[in-house]
Amino acid sequence: QVHLVESGGGLVQAGGSLRLSCAASGGTFRPYAMAWFRQAPGKEREAVARMIRSVGTTYYANSVKGRFTISRDNAQNTVYLQMNSLKPDDTAVYYCAATDYANSGYNYWGQGTQVTVSS
Repeated sequence: QVHLVESGGGLVQAGGSLRLSCAASGGTFRPYAMAWFRQAPGKEREAVARMIRSVGTTYYANSVKGRFTISRDNAQNTVYLQMNSLKPDDTAVYYCAATDYANSGYNYWGQGTQVTVSS
């Protein structure tokens, strides 16, 4: 059973940076894609960044494009989210997710890590 564990969240001032990590453990893990989602209080969960593992192709939500970068370390079964120029609107619980297939929902989820950006 594969488990995803996020880390790196915290409190940061607007304009600052944070780097989130998502480590996979518990078995062979070669997902088709990995992604970061976030959910703010009272709002729906939204995808912010996604990477096709085998080729490294990335996709970003317009709200974070140019500020966030998703990357991976396949040897370490870890995916990262570098977040720069953070804004109060980025405050949310951030979740790591992975899917084994190209056209299906995400079947692996982490527990989430809180990111709070103060103004």
